[in-house]
Amino acid sequence: MLSPVRRPVARRFRLVALVAVVAMAIVLAGCTGTGDDPAKLQQQARAALTRWADAVAAAGGRSPVVLVGELTGQVGDWEPAVGANNKRALMAGLVEADASLPAATPPDGEVRWQDGTTASVGLISARQAVAAIKAGTSEPCGDCMPLRITDARLTTGPVETSRGSATAPVWDLTTEGTAVTVTRVAIADAIAIVLPPWNPNDPPVGLAIESASGTVGGRQLTVAFVGAPSPGDQPCGEDYTAEAVESDLAVVVIVTRHSHVTIGACTAVGAPRTVTLKLAAPLRGRTVLEVQHGRPVPVTLTP
Repeated sequence: MLSPVRRPVARRFRLVALVAVVAMAIVLAGCTGTGDDPAKLQQQARAALTRWADAVAAAGGRSPVVLVGELTGQVGDWEPAVGANNKRALMAGLVEADASLPAATPPDGEVRWQDGTTASVGLISARQAVAAIKAGTSEPCGDCMPLRITDARLTTGPVETSRGSATAPVWDLTTEGTAVTVTRVAIADAIAIVLPPWNPNDPPVGLAIESASGTVGGRQLTVAFVGAPSPGDQPCGEDYTAEAVESDLAVVVIVTRHSHVTIGACTAVGAPRTVTLKLAAPLRGRTVLEVQHGRPVPVTLTP
């Protein structure tokens, strides 16, 4: 079992950035709170459903496991002598496999959710895991020295899925010159969306939800996100409503702000908020996507 200090290499940076973006939006909006363009939100939602359908088709159809968040992580903290290089190199995907690294594909593994349900999944080899790390990152680091992966051990570790937290097969990769090991989820044929190029002149709009919850067979879905710290009946507060744009494969959630109209500047502090929406049909095996980029979020369904 992997050490509990295992952490994703990029998720924490995205979360800080998300809070900063939301906080800035609150400041710029003041307390008059003009919302995002509804037409653009609908366009983003439809585009996200199309990208998800393409990703499902590319992965060979519906999968019993839809992974959420970062698939690459690390166990331990970089030593001062190598930390400045290795941290950036890993985020840039600058990894190289030693010639002795196994190329054989392991037998199928098992994913186990917290409610005890399981699914059998195909696995990737250690060499494929290194290739996936290289292909899945794009942070520039022209002055970094690559990390050399010298050995690999197939183990299990925590993962986030569209059905909530689970335990899954993970490659623990030995890195030359450090006690830190790099980890990569070992599941093959994972559904992966291809994001459109970032356009600074036309960035995506909307509030990105972080998770969702509901009941098995129910049509109500409660989503969590970072928003204004106070409700709409308070100065500079906001209330929220939400709607879903749906397909047979996925649901995209659009959250709309309703700001309290008061002259003044709002606090630059984001807060955890939730809102409940009604689906056209029970969620069942569909994936919930956030509207900004169409990434899947973890979903918890109770009886």
